[in-house]
Amino acid sequence: MQNVSAAGLGIGDDHPPRIMGVLNVSAESPYDPSVYDDPGEAAAYVDTELIDEGADIVDVGLESANKRFEVLSADQELDRLDTAIETIESVSGDAVFSIETRYAEVADEALSRGFDMVNDICGFADPEMPAVCRERDAAVVKMASPPDLERPGAVEKPDDIYDALERGGLTDKTVVDPAFGGWSEAKTLEDDRETFRRLREFRGLDRPILVSINRKNFLRELAGRTTEAALPVSLAATAMAVERGAHVVRTHDVAETADAAKIGSAFARDRVRDTGVGVEELDVTTAGEASRHLHRVGADESVAERVPVRVFELTGLADADRDALAAAAADAGVAFAPGDAGCILAGSPADLDRLRTLSTGGSDRLDAVFDAVSEAER
Repeated sequence: MQNVSAAGLGIGDDHPPRIMGVLNVSAESPYDPSVYDDPGEAAAYVDTELIDEGADIVDVGLESANKRFEVLSADQELDRLDTAIETIESVSGDAVFSIETRYAEVADEALSRGFDMVNDICGFADPEMPAVCRERDAAVVKMASPPDLERPGAVEKPDDIYDALERGGLTDKTVVDPAFGGWSEAKTLEDDRETFRRLREFRGLDRPILVSINRKNFLRELAGRTTEAALPVSLAATAMAVERGAHVVRTHDVAETADAAKIGSAFARDRVRDTGVGVEELDVTTAGEASRHLHRVGADESVAERVPVRVFELTGLADADRDALAAAAADAGVAFAPGDAGCILAGSPADLDRLRTLSTGGSDRLDAVFDAVSEAER
């Protein structure tokens, strides 16, 4: 995993999870506690509610990206930039300041006047954005979006999100954001949940991952919570996201989110080994995740079905079924260990499929076992 430096702040596997607090200088923004149009009040909020609470990065939004509102032009965003600049100049605490914009012109101006990084909510739809960030040696968050400056984030399915993040390339200092939330009418809550389940796949882009999941609908609906009551579900998801490989968490609830991120980090696997050569244990649990990494290094993606190993416990099998599995296991390349209380079956998806072919003479119950194993692989 390639680490990224944002004005000296390390982001990636070699660093602790980073917390991005939010400040909006847009009257349209839907979350009132973070909205300010007075630079002095905004700076006080940043110091006391964001930096003092543990924010490493402060993301400043000039407009709401909510689809209900009209998109501002670059000139309109530039008109609001003075308030943002005056705010960060008045902050006494230490943080990396990120400007949220879709326009390279706005990013360039912000970076020249004190901002440290860019949060591009249109994913390089402005083709000049990567060049501006490279020239300014600035980290940039690339949010999954179609190449359309008029409407960010209208990407629904995980595969399409991955393709959107790849489109237009990545700078050496890019952080990727799969864009959770209702960015388009077509995107469903199940789309977001599927993206969250497949979060590890985005590690295949070889860049740090940012997630913005704070009080999002796809979590609230599961628990039946309003936005105001949704902090607990957000914190549970934060710990899970960090354990699955997220490096930056964007949030309005800084102190609580920082704690949840620490828990996720503490129980995440140590992926990198210091051996004098590059050895990184990839976090791969499915063939899809394996395929992303094989594609990244230019390897044969057909190997993906042989990479991850799935382990199943089987109970209730008749002796004949156990004997059939045992006889075919060695030829299929799977591990099969029968025991007094059940059996353990382990192998790659490809080898488990081969086992089914070789397990002749099985019963309807054994067929049901293979059906369940196949379903688990999806």
